[in-house]
Amino acid sequence: MIKGGETIELFIPKKISSSRRLILPLNILFEDDFFAVIYKPAGILVSGNGFKTIANALEQNLKPSNAVDTTKPQPIHRLDYATSGVLLIGKTSSSIRLLNEQFENKKVMKTYYAVTIGEMSMNGLISHDIDGKKSETTFKVCHSVLSKRFGKLNLVKLKPKSGRKHQIRKHLSGIGNPILGDATYGDEGKILKGKGMYLFAYSLEFLHPMTKEKLRFTAELPKKFEKIFNINTL
Repeated sequence: MIKGGETIELFIPKKISSSRRLILPLNILFEDDFFAVIYKPAGILVSGNGFKTIANALEQNLKPSNAVDTTKPQPIHRLDYATSGVLLIGKTSSSIRLLNEQFENKKVMKTYYAVTIGEMSMNGLISHDIDGKKSETTFKVCHSVLSKRFGKLNLVKLKPKSGRKHQIRKHLSGIGNPILGDATYGDEGKILKGKGMYLFAYSLEFLHPMTKEKLRFTAELPKKFEKIFNINTL
């Protein structure tokens, strides 16, 4: 509280030179004064020390918030460099804190799709520990096709119940069904050149940080998935 006699200083940050402004158009799936949901393309980092990141492109793509505690937009969670899909962004100090709490308390429901290699059970629960911590992922095989090169490819729906680093990739590799294109946890001889990794963040379900309304956001399955299984919808 201000009692009188204090000195209040305001520091205005220097404007970024236009030559250093990242030009990266983003697909905005939803936006209000408190948060936004965007489509993260594969092949770009969410944040980090590099210049070309999703975090550095947010201010150029999102509308300024009219909320009293507006702040620089920032990602609430992470997706791997090679993973595309739905990404949640906070736009105010309070919404960032409240959305982070939902993630920490496992109140956010995430759904992924992956293309896996090899014969696979139609559904199940993977519960291998990661870095000594309990980790669980449920899966369901939606489509399968025969492949001369890979034997069998599966379109798999996944719901991680925990949020460990590389959890889905490690879990699928651990049961002998690595993700197609995963150079780290897959078979080095079974990488599709120039196609990237076939892991896609399909949906997010959470509560609006202010109104507490239950929300669900989805993104369209990438074309490279559709081509393998000859489908155009999930």
